[in-house]
Amino acid sequence: MEAHLSGSDKFLVEVLVKPGNRIYVFIDGDHGVTIDDCVKASRFLESGLDREQEDFELNVSSAGADHPIMMPRQYLKNIGRQLRILQKDGQELKGKLLATDEKGITLEIKGDKKVKTPTAPAFIEYENIQDAKVILSFK
Repeated sequence: MEAHLSGSDKFLVEVLVKPGNRIYVFIDGDHGVTIDDCVKASRFLESGLDREQEDFELNVSSAGADHPIMMPRQYLKNIGRQLRILQKDGQELKGKLLATDEKGITLEIKGDKKVKTPTAPAFIEYENIQDAKVILSFK
């Protein structure tokens, strides 16, 4: 799959194989993923599988808004968005993604007027992130 995506801004995020030979493939792209991208990836994968040998169900989709951010490359396209980060120590942080580099991310954490804490940046290393999701806003 990675060979199929090389040379494009698309990349493989996750492959899940569930009971009943249900295969789920999630792809992402630096500039998003279209339905056509998913169709091409699905056709490429199906060409290497043999339904005569073993039946399967194949689902190829983008790593959508409800899918966690799993790779450092995915943070780059989410700069400026609000994220919810669950750290491995159980602490949850919410804030605006300001930057990303090879070691981690920088979030702008809002201060608390009641406790008189200022808004400040927080650097979180990738190795300390258990789960990261974009907070959807419907304003």
